[in-house]
Amino acid sequence: MESCNKRLSRKALRSSFLLTYDRMRRYEGKWHLERRLLFPACVLLESENEERLLKELKDFRKISESGRCTVRINPEEEEFLKSLYGKACHLKMSRGILFKGAARITEGPLKGMENRICKVDRHKRLAHIRTVIGSGGELSYIQVGLEITEKYR
Repeated sequence: MESCNKRLSRKALRSSFLLTYDRMRRYEGKWHLERRLLFPACVLLESENEERLLKELKDFRKISESGRCTVRINPEEEEFLKSLYGKACHLKMSRGILFKGAARITEGPLKGMENRICKVDRHKRLAHIRTVIGSGGELSYIQVGLEITEKYR
């Protein structure tokens, strides 16, 4: 991220950032809140001039000799991600209940997005969210923190 900020011009790059999320992990007999990367090894770049950014990235890759790829996020998924992480680039823990096998979120960034939850791991306190990242339209999943407080049948 720092390398991108140093080598790419302000005309090509508006901002670069990493997305993180909260999750709970149990060790030493207690639950601990941890901050993890949402997309490990990925730096998100925001630009007003996509063509210039892609050209500068191509030149940058020649210098750095890294064969990393660039994935464009479509506008719908960009809005979805922004609604989740907000201005802080961080997803806080969500809380909810299970009602007849379906998650109902009572608080947190997942509230109102229950239709995107495809799996809830109550043991690890995680939810797997369905998303489409990239212009290829491939379905992928991201993990976010979700604590289920009650279960109703």
